[in-house]
Amino acid sequence: MTEITYILLLSLLAGAAMPTGALLARLDLVHPYFLGTSWRHFIVAFGGGALISAVALVLVPEGTSKLSPLFSALCFAAGGVCFYLLDTFLSRLNSSVGQLVAMLSDFIPEAIALGAAFAAGGSAGLLLALLMILQNLPEGFNAFEELSSHSQLSSNKIVLAFSGLALVGPASAVTGYYLLSQYDELMGALMLFASAGILYLVFQDIAPESKLAHHSMPAVGAVTGFLLGLVGNMMIAGG
Repeated sequence: MTEITYILLLSLLAGAAMPTGALLARLDLVHPYFLGTSWRHFIVAFGGGALISAVALVLVPEGTSKLSPLFSALCFAAGGVCFYLLDTFLSRLNSSVGQLVAMLSDFIPEAIALGAAFAAGGSAGLLLALLMILQNLPEGFNAFEELSSHSQLSSNKIVLAFSGLALVGPASAVTGYYLLSQYDELMGALMLFASAGILYLVFQDIAPESKLAHHSMPAVGAVTGFLLGLVGNMMIAGG
């Protein structure tokens, strides 16, 4: 298997986690006792933990290694400001696609970084692919629930749309591999920009939604999501 085929497969698997999460949410919608309240919130918090592990273990270390401290801080700050403005704009529109936009806003930069990481060599690409799969599953779950409850789209159309969006992953990864990998500073800036957006997403949308009174499952889910990222990082580094 050639490297580019490997990248396409990994990015497609990461993208396919979105419709998989949507299918799980659809099943939960039809059979609400399939997961139950505790496990539903566990899944939401699990996605938050996986997102934070992607920031802490891959995106920020890789991004800051390519840029000066001052420029790193500026790129990170710019990402936070832009995601805040995007969130404010969607709130004023009273849009039902906020979670969907947020999902793509971190998926696309991560897929680009995935392609660039493989082009640069090292193990960061494989770890990033793993974390993308872990985070896209609960993000697809959340986005399906939001769209199904606040829009007129049928469940089948939402799942079909998510399946189409999965193809954005390979396209973005190829872009990173062939076009952006030679520009280290640009890739570093993109990683840090996306990192700030992911943190904003976690604390603005995921953490509040995962809160469940008198239950510890959301906190366990967040720790578990980060733990899997940590274990993956140690295994790849050790290999």
